[in-house]
Amino acid sequence: MNNQIIVEIRNLQKNYGQKQVLQGINLEITSGQIIGYIGPNGAGKSTTVKILCGLISDFLGEVTIFGKDLRTQTLDIKRQIGYIPENAVLYESLTPLEFMEFVGEMRGLGTEQTRDKAEKLMNIFEMKPHLNQRIATFSKGMRQKVLICSALLHNPDLIFMDEPLSGLDANSVIMVKEMLIHLAHDGKTIFYSSHLMDVVEKISDRIILIDQGKVIADGSFDDLNKLSHDENLEKMFTRLTGNTDHGEKAEAFINAFEK
Repeated sequence: MNNQIIVEIRNLQKNYGQKQVLQGINLEITSGQIIGYIGPNGAGKSTTVKILCGLISDFLGEVTIFGKDLRTQTLDIKRQIGYIPENAVLYESLTPLEFMEFVGEMRGLGTEQTRDKAEKLMNIFEMKPHLNQRIATFSKGMRQKVLICSALLHNPDLIFMDEPLSGLDANSVIMVKEMLIHLAHDGKTIFYSSHLMDVVEKISDRIILIDQGKVIADGSFDDLNKLSHDENLEKMFTRLTGNTDHGEKAEAFINAFEK
């Protein structure tokens, strides 16, 4: 699937009441890429991801994924994608193994195949000893590991991630970064939305920056840096979004506590 266009977005628009969250997004995404999708709060990142995952259907514009129309072939598309949100409702009375057996059945996987994959994936996160414990007893980081494993059970070709590292410990963050690089080398496509600029800078083949529902930068970090000469993605982000007064705001915050 390498170098094939698998996502095409044409004039994507989305309104919430009178507020236009997405104002005409146009993108083509090829297989084997890690796309870093970044922007300030309220820029439209999560809305874009939810539309592409088929969770929001009332949008304007055209979206095709794997050559299929997102509006009319949503279920076919969902069979080929994985989605890892920052927060998701897990069935807390279940164990990770029971939860992944449930997910595997929905994905058309056999029970033995699901159990084998679940054990292997959870073992990578050093979670195999917790396979039969109730999710209700888990920390935020442990729950996030279950979400990541369950989203990858069916070996999806396109993986959407919306702040996927939330709650993970440092070792798990490093492991996930390495895992994403290997998945991309195998031809998988990663659409990665995050506020963690250092992670996006290190793993992304292509960085897309949106602000107020519009794409304002698109390219590799090196390509974008040739135009801006910023020393890192964080500085590029603050300059392009017009938020360059962080130092003054921090000082004002501290001064507010002084008598």
